[in-house]
Amino acid sequence: RAVAMSVSHSSRLNKLVREQYMRLPQDGRVQVTYVWIDGSGEGVRCKSRTLDKEPKSIEDVPEWNFDGSSTAQAEGSNSDMFLVPVCMFRDPFCLDPNKLVLCEVLKYNRKPAETNLRHTCKKVMDLVKDSHPWFGMEQEYTLLGINGHPYGWPDNGFPGPQGPYYCGVGADKVYGRDIVESHYKACLYAGVKICGTNAEVMPSQWEFQVGPCEGIEMGDHLWMARFILHRVCEDFGVVATLDPKPMTGNWNGAGCHTNYSTEEMRREGGLKHIEAAIEKLSKRHDYHICVYDPRGGRDNSRRLTGHHETSNIFEFSAGVANRGASIRIPRQVGQDGYGYFEDRRPAANCDPYAVTEAIMRTTVLNETGVETKDYADH
Repeated sequence: RAVAMSVSHSSRLNKLVREQYMRLPQDGRVQVTYVWIDGSGEGVRCKSRTLDKEPKSIEDVPEWNFDGSSTAQAEGSNSDMFLVPVCMFRDPFCLDPNKLVLCEVLKYNRKPAETNLRHTCKKVMDLVKDSHPWFGMEQEYTLLGINGHPYGWPDNGFPGPQGPYYCGVGADKVYGRDIVESHYKACLYAGVKICGTNAEVMPSQWEFQVGPCEGIEMGDHLWMARFILHRVCEDFGVVATLDPKPMTGNWNGAGCHTNYSTEEMRREGGLKHIEAAIEKLSKRHDYHICVYDPRGGRDNSRRLTGHHETSNIFEFSAGVANRGASIRIPRQVGQDGYGYFEDRRPAANCDPYAVTEAIMRTTVLNETGVETKDYADH
């Protein structure tokens, strides 16, 4: 009874009835679901339209619009916002030939909306494309019941201390694996570059990884993976939160560890380029903390305490195989002398466009200080 009460009412609708309609033919027409980031910088919104034929490329998907006053992105008196398609995926919910389309949001004057961080990220990635930056991001999240309590936790108490849950197996150690495996399959079907998943240290906390992705592709694929996660959770009647510290006390927070390399780091002798990049990052710690969560570091301050496998938010540190450091060099990379490194500071609710852009500005474009350079005229 307790578990039944923690899921949404809509999840208890008869899914077999839905399947009866989903099998109906579409007579050559295609349902396209437009997905965008709302005014919170964290939430995703979507709406669908019919196209007369299947789009073969993103250029075949027309621009659209929406009411920005209902997504905290515009005033009611001038509310139309533009949806500009940028990346297309197969639709794992309505199946082929239907599509999911990630969009940038532009204001009435066709300038990027405040939470459209893809716009500047794309400019920076175009500037640094010759360095061939690869990223892999590890998205941690926590499953909650519809009542806001961690899914599977006792109603009036806590599960046993952390220890047996990380990569765990068994009904007393993991909660919600059906959701995780459904999300994984849905991402594979969609064409999202998901590369793994595991149960995390706190019970009902999970992680999936996306990558390797080059340049702007990292943000595109992680945002679509997040949309698919929320949509899968909707079917199961639970909630996925990206809050960096969903439970206070002796419980792990949630991050979005970012693995990064350039072509020269991946070559033999690349360790010296990795160390040079880390040196640049060490001198710009405050800037990175400000862009690694949507609230200028306030969300991350609850997570980056120096405990629970985190570094202290006020200090920069780096080390080989050190999960308590700001930057971790994997042990294998230290042995081989080339490869990649992991920035462990980004919060689970970070914008991947902001994170990857910041890393490129610091390590390749050699920016310093807290101000960023405007490359619009270059």
